[in-house]
Amino acid sequence: MVPEAWRSGLVSTGRVVGVLFLLGVLHKASAVIRYEILEEREKGFTVGNVVSDLGLDLRSLSAGKRPVVSQASRKFFEVNWETGEMFVNDRLDREELCGTLPSCTVILELIVERPLELFRAEVVILDINDNNPSFPTREMKLEISEAVTPGTRFPLESAHDPDVGSNSLQTYELSPNEYFALRVQTREDNTKYAELVLERALDWERESSIQLVLTALDGGTPARSSSLPILITVLDANDNAPTFNQSLYRARVPEDSPPGTRVVQVHATDLDEGPNGEIIYSFGSHNRAGVQELFALDLVTGVLTIKGQLDFEDTKLHEIYIQAKDKGANPEGAHCKVLVEVEDVNDNAPEITVTSVYSPLPEDAPLGTVIALLSVTDLDAGENGLVTCEVPAGLPFSLTSSLQNYFTLKTSAALDRETMAEYNLSITARDAGVPSLSALTTLRVQVSDINDNPPQSAQSSYDVYVEENNLPGVPILNLSVWDPDAPQNAHLSFFLLEQGVETGLVDRYFTINRDSGVVTSLVPLDYEDRREFQLTAHISDGGFPILTTNISVNIFVTDRNDNAPQILYPRPGRSSVEMLPRGTAAGHMVTRVVGWDADAGHNAWLSYSLLGAPNQSLFAVGLHTGQVSTARPVQDTDLPKQTLTVLITDNGEPSLSTTATLTVSVTEESPEARAEFPSGSDPREQNKNLTFYLLLALILVSVGFAVTVLGMIIFKVYKWKQSRDLYRGPVSSLYRTPGPSLHVDAVRGGLIPPHLYHQVYLTTDSRRSDPLLKKPNASSPLASRQNTLRSCDPVFYRQVLGAESAPPGQVRASQPSTALMLFDVCTMNEDYSLQEPLSANRVVKGRQIYPATSKKRRVTLAAPAEPRQNWRGEREIGVSSCCGRLGRVAFFGFRGSR
Repeated sequence: MVPEAWRSGLVSTGRVVGVLFLLGVLHKASAVIRYEILEEREKGFTVGNVVSDLGLDLRSLSAGKRPVVSQASRKFFEVNWETGEMFVNDRLDREELCGTLPSCTVILELIVERPLELFRAEVVILDINDNNPSFPTREMKLEISEAVTPGTRFPLESAHDPDVGSNSLQTYELSPNEYFALRVQTREDNTKYAELVLERALDWERESSIQLVLTALDGGTPARSSSLPILITVLDANDNAPTFNQSLYRARVPEDSPPGTRVVQVHATDLDEGPNGEIIYSFGSHNRAGVQELFALDLVTGVLTIKGQLDFEDTKLHEIYIQAKDKGANPEGAHCKVLVEVEDVNDNAPEITVTSVYSPLPEDAPLGTVIALLSVTDLDAGENGLVTCEVPAGLPFSLTSSLQNYFTLKTSAALDRETMAEYNLSITARDAGVPSLSALTTLRVQVSDINDNPPQSAQSSYDVYVEENNLPGVPILNLSVWDPDAPQNAHLSFFLLEQGVETGLVDRYFTINRDSGVVTSLVPLDYEDRREFQLTAHISDGGFPILTTNISVNIFVTDRNDNAPQILYPRPGRSSVEMLPRGTAAGHMVTRVVGWDADAGHNAWLSYSLLGAPNQSLFAVGLHTGQVSTARPVQDTDLPKQTLTVLITDNGEPSLSTTATLTVSVTEESPEARAEFPSGSDPREQNKNLTFYLLLALILVSVGFAVTVLGMIIFKVYKWKQSRDLYRGPVSSLYRTPGPSLHVDAVRGGLIPPHLYHQVYLTTDSRRSDPLLKKPNASSPLASRQNTLRSCDPVFYRQVLGAESAPPGQVRASQPSTALMLFDVCTMNEDYSLQEPLSANRVVKGRQIYPATSKKRRVTLAAPAEPRQNWRGEREIGVSSCCGRLGRVAFFGFRGSR
């Protein structure tokens, strides 16, 4: 984009050249615009309209969104945000700002907030021809011997023009004369210097001095100039002049080299002898200003050393001219040039400038939210000027680079104000030099709260115990609830709700302070009326949206001894007369006083005592039963009517009591009473006998059950030993019935599981005979594989059963002492143990005969083998994969002969 803000005229009228580079950064984009302006413009001069050049709408820039000009350039330029124009605010002197640099640019940083956008404006200060060339001295004197041959060059003082470009020093002119001509030379930095060339031999006798004028001209319009008078004194001849061994010397030194560091040593020779051959070194006359402040030259040895402090950022290459003269009369000089290249060292630390900060930051800010913009500068060059920025690890922030040396601080993880409400970020800028230099700045980022935490409590439920008859209005519970959010969102409100379908409990019995959460009772509680209240404390915070928490509150009413015992029998208000025959023995129960207490626990424990009676020795009252019985036999002297007062007392503190009144009528002894209760008979004795019989019956039943269980265990052990002895018994006991063959069911015999069922036919006394392999029954699970062994190679069969054996169909029944068992291990789904071991010499208990496969199938021995001295040649038979459709088949057996 090229702005249309062209001024009349050329560069002198403040031509604006706008170049806009759109770069993706921040929320929208960052742009760079470029202006050019002549130096020494008056204050208030309009540079350009930054708002229109950036494509912004001036009307949409409210006070909160207006761009901010960075402090680094505020002193030179200002922006009128009413019109969008940027104008000069201070004097612009290009030579003061940038010195002799070929380009002078002032950088402005424009930041627009909400949304955060960064723009960059570069103002190029153009040079005008406002400085005259100047010589370091007012007059130059030369002494030239008459013996100097034509063509000899003499360096002249160099003029200095602070302007640059075409306005800088361009050429020199020499006043007309008959002896000398002027040669203008160009240095490596394109600056000019002049040399005086002798074109005609001098004659001291004819002319001992010559006056010349050297004029320096720049390239401005109009051109500016400066003149230097030159006085040349013609000397008498000195035959030989010094000569340098080389005309150009080169050296490299680091910029941090201390004073006294040797740079280079120049060397010149003179063929003359004596004083005419002694050489003195000195700096040439056309060295640039400041060379002698930075370097020192030994007059005798010609060693060039560092005198001042070099600065790579100021000057990268120093061009030094050295001359050598002898000590003779009318000395002639020789000249050489030394190029000293300054090497950059990492001597400038980065500088961090924070241009904008977005704080406080909501804790629910999405990932990638821009917090701040930072610009970092480093005056060093190359890798020493490459800068990286970083924030401490473990923080939810990251730095990304948008433009060169510009960084954006963003969020990289979720924020939580309750965990960390404020961050003091230490941002470190580090360059790539060796050793690396760094700068540190601290950025404060506050996190604002959102309502993301419900009220919290240390308990999910409260159990409160309140003694009945409590005072109304006294707090019974203080709910401990808090909210980790900020004060506004953490303002809590408390409410009480009923649990279940029952209503009206809160308004009738309890209330809660809505601000403090203190629960109080409205009325005295009565344990006998209601013992438990189940309530819910509903707590809500003050945020938006509102978050709530419910806490169960269980209020238990504890008993208080506030009820005196009540009499159930004899019923109060009714007359009750108990009959007691004379002659009744001691311990006879007359009646029972029954009391009841509405309280609970210890408060309801009742005790009975005889409070009053005409004869205290006749009756006794059970302390806990309330049973009224005779304490001695009833005598004839006892009154016929006895009025008893029984005191009933509870166990509360303080205890409460009541009394019951009984009337006992003493009558004459009747025959029916004696028949019902014969002498020496006691009901309590009858109860004791009944308890004895019950215990005896329980013991007998338990003993019978134990005997039954023990008998079952003995029976199982007997059956197991019987089955084991069957296989360990002698041959004659195993096979008693003679005959051509004996069929052994391997499944019921415990040899193989039913799903691996094969029929094995053995001849009588088959321990000394070969097995007769026959086709299995159709009901066998392996009927489809009946010809497995027959389909094997005869060679393999002989390898398994011996060289003298033959495959099925060719088996000779007369071969002794061979047994064979077949297992289809490819269809086995469980482990299998051989109850009968195969070898007495090599097989032990638990030995794995067939190794486990991927399905964990294996065949092992369950018991050690018995030694059989009359057997020989026992061995295991291996595993074969002879039949493809059957899979692997394991053959186990033994063979030998007696």
